[in-house]
Amino acid sequence: MNTEDVDRFEKLAGQLTGIYEEMSLLSKKNPADAVNKFKLKFINQHVAECNVMLGAKYRPFSDFDQFAEDDIPLNSDVVFIVSQYLQCLEKLRGDNVIQRNGTWFWKVKGKKGESVDKEGFTLVRTSQPKRLKD
Repeated sequence: MNTEDVDRFEKLAGQLTGIYEEMSLLSKKNPADAVNKFKLKFINQHVAECNVMLGAKYRPFSDFDQFAEDDIPLNSDVVFIVSQYLQCLEKLRGDNVIQRNGTWFWKVKGKKGESVDKEGFTLVRTSQPKRLKD
């Protein structure tokens, strides 16, 4: 990963968390209601971006690419899938961050012009991975 990947990761994880929270509320009210096409378009867009970001190593299901637009999923289906993607994003974060002086950082390949350590890595501040404790 590099600094652009980290920026993309942080944006994608934040947006996916928002989708999860919104869909969880809808699912609690009416779990068997179908997702409308407007929301499904954006959900599929984010799932596709996650598939690229996670790669084969971190992807939650090797045989799931996105929801079929002809077979509209239920609110509870979306919550289930998005929660799996959030868990896998956290696994990716947890495998690529370090803690220094109580602060969490991504350890990523540095580019020309960036301050790098002797191994060529730079640190990008991040939040603590949800599954890791201090």
